Amino acid sequence: MRDSRRLASLGREHQRLTAVVKLAQRLTKCDTELAESRELLSIDDPDLASEAKAEVARLQAEIAQIELDVRPLLVPHDPLDDRTAIFEIRAGTGGDEAALFAADLHRMYTRYIERRGGWRIELLSISDATLGGAREVIFKVVGDGAFGELRWEAGVHRVQRVPLTEAAGRIHTSAATVAVLPEAEEIDVDIQEKDLRIDVYRASGPGGQGVNTTDSAVRITHLATGIVVTQQDQRSQIQNKAKAMDVLRARLLDLRIQEQQAERSRLRKSAVSTGDRSAKIRTYNYPQSRVTDHRINMTLHDLPTVMDGDIGRLIEALKLADLEEKLSSDTA
Repeated sequence: MRDSRRLASLGREHQRLTAVVKLAQRLTKCDTELAESRELLSIDDPDLASEAKAEVARLQAEIAQIELDVRPLLVPHDPLDDRTAIFEIRAGTGGDEAALFAADLHRMYTRYIERRGGWRIELLSISDATLGGAREVIFKVVGDGAFGELRWEAGVHRVQRVPLTEAAGRIHTSAATVAVLPEAEEIDVDIQEKDLRIDVYRASGPGGQGVNTTDSAVRITHLATGIVVTQQDQRSQIQNKAKAMDVLRARLLDLRIQEQQAERSRLRKSAVSTGDRSAKIRTYNYPQSRVTDHRINMTLHDLPTVMDGDIGRLIEALKLADLEEKLSSDTA
């Protein structure tokens, strides 16, 4: 009871196991009733036999549905799925147009999260570009199951449209990378002070008094891995350092997961390491109002709605594809 995090984790596990137990009890009850109904099929009373036949059909359908419902609950739960998610969106190939697309993706995810309910966004840092674009946006999605639901958004997102800077009306292809990391807890990653180089400097860009006039910006370099994190959006050096350490821990945890889990490495390593258009996971085609997720061959012909945050259909389809892959590998 003194360990609030452990208590919360056990509470979530209890909730998952309770769901399995309830379905198992329903299944047992239906199996018993089905056996009883089948015994009545051969009796001499036509009316009773007809009722029994209808009851057998109903119970068979209910049993099939219960077996379908219980399948995802039998897949071993990844405890990281319960974590806060840290998003890193970066402009890739395409110059100013890629930066505009990165800002569009940030807006898309923001609207999805705001409408979903129960989650909230905490902006960590943003590096603005010209024309309203963004070179880099880093933010947290805080809420139960955030990482588990959003982890499949990681990869290269490709856009095909006529850029604002294109006078001849030609369609260009640009890209932005999205990384989705589980927030790391201090017990996950042991970071020694001797492994860090911390530099402070004066923040640039919008911020006003107290941001641009003091050495509040922080750059942390993890010497062992070469990972560099910068943070300048907060008013004090202490706040910027705390947020930078959050991002550093998440990146180090993700690096460790990549090394330990072949599946995790396969899904993220090549997809997010570059902004190359050829490494795409999803294409947003504006002339045809089409969004295609190439991993599951799913296409939606409703681009404006998707860019306004309606990505739930894609997320659910990706979760289902992952579930089916895990189930098939378990039975292979």
